[in-house]
Amino acid sequence: MEYIQIGGALMVILGAMILLIAAIGLLRMPDSYLRVQVGTKASTAGVALIMLGLALIVPSWFGKLFIILVFVMMTNPVSSNVLMRAAHRNGHPMSPKTVVDHLAEDEKTK
Repeated sequence: MEYIQIGGALMVILGAMILLIAAIGLLRMPDSYLRVQVGTKASTAGVALIMLGLALIVPSWFGKLFIILVFVMMTNPVSSNVLMRAAHRNGHPMSPKTVVDHLAEDEKTK
């Protein structure tokens, strides 16, 4: 039983480290589109590891933690997509390093 709790604690620590690395990565990204992308992927992965680790530490919370995890995994990609489309529609500038703008190409074909 104690090995499972140690494994859960390691998962929680790993999830927190992913969130910390993502926070540092947000500072390094050149535009808001990449910042949203980094934040979304890292928060989904970090929260998933934290929730799974907590489920190993406190098994009676598994149902609640699973519902939270499913909610985060369903809403994070959708919300980031909406944020990026809104920024694009408002003319928020992209990084000069951006080579292709697929969203602008899709809007031209409509």
